[in-house]
Amino acid sequence: MGKGGTSSVDSSGVMKKIVLSYMYVGIWIFLSFSVIIFNKYILDRKMYNWPFPISLTMIHMAFSSGLAFLLVRVFKLVEPCAAMTRDLYMGSIVPIGLLFSLSLWFSNSAYIYLSVSFIQMLKALMPVAVYSLGVVFKKELFQSKTMTNMVLISIGVAIAAYGEVRFDLYGVVLQLSAVCVEALRLVLIQILLNSKGISLNPITTLYYVAPACLLFLSVPWYAMEYPRLVASAPFHVDVVTFGLNSMVAFLLNISVFVLVGKTSALTMNVAGVVKDWLLIAFSWSVIMDKVTQINLIGYAVAFIAVCYYNYAKLQAMKSKDQKPPLKVSTDEENLRLLDTHQKKPSETHKSAI
Repeated sequence: MGKGGTSSVDSSGVMKKIVLSYMYVGIWIFLSFSVIIFNKYILDRKMYNWPFPISLTMIHMAFSSGLAFLLVRVFKLVEPCAAMTRDLYMGSIVPIGLLFSLSLWFSNSAYIYLSVSFIQMLKALMPVAVYSLGVVFKKELFQSKTMTNMVLISIGVAIAAYGEVRFDLYGVVLQLSAVCVEALRLVLIQILLNSKGISLNPITTLYYVAPACLLFLSVPWYAMEYPRLVASAPFHVDVVTFGLNSMVAFLLNISVFVLVGKTSALTMNVAGVVKDWLLIAFSWSVIMDKVTQINLIGYAVAFIAVCYYNYAKLQAMKSKDQKPPLKVSTDEENLRLLDTHQKKPSETHKSAI
């Protein structure tokens, strides 16, 4: 009866972890989907027609910095990190802010040159980059089966790229650069949150990272977009459009930190393939991006490889949580029995007294 009860508790624990993990993934997919479509709408010359990706990213970071500051310093709903020092900030937060700014800059810029569907196909390479960097930084164990899945994902993306109709080399370079930088950023976030003993919640993470990201973005913005903005017609801020867009981006940033902290960077990026399928279907049916059969075949290969990876990881999780306690060796058991027999006479004598 006891064993059955323990097994039931273990199964319940596994199911709870699975449900929570997929809940985090679902929230992240919804927010990521919304931000991508929203950014595409603003940046695309055929839609809102505001092709200033660095400026848009800076608006997001300024909004996140301001809101995080209000929550931490003014309303004091969240406590700042007591362990944060200048050396820690410069050595950990600043590099993440730099990578974050580059990732957002490159990825947002790619939407001007490539279709939403093709960008999502290229993003399927993210698990390959994250897994490789995870092995290098010893956050992931090297396994031949996992590497086989990563190779299959790469092959599938290559096939999809071969069948792309709207192929722009500059846009592809931008998106692949964003993938590499983002993968490194996600691994460093995992190290920062889990390996250095720093207690940061999503709000305080943005409180420290967003200002650094805003500072780094100001350099290319001043050199590349500021002259164009000055030369163009006077720009009046659309408070509703940019405010709503910034709020969704803020929530997405929080969901990224939560998801990586609760699961792993690799899990987030592998789950992102499901989001990519939804975006491909949306761009094909609503935005009217052309998706060829070769695109779909290639991406299907990558998707199958990711599904197998998820299945293998789920089995490993169940095996780990249901693993029985270590069996006591025969020598240790004999010593314990001998010790018990030696204590019995004295215990009996105490009882008689």
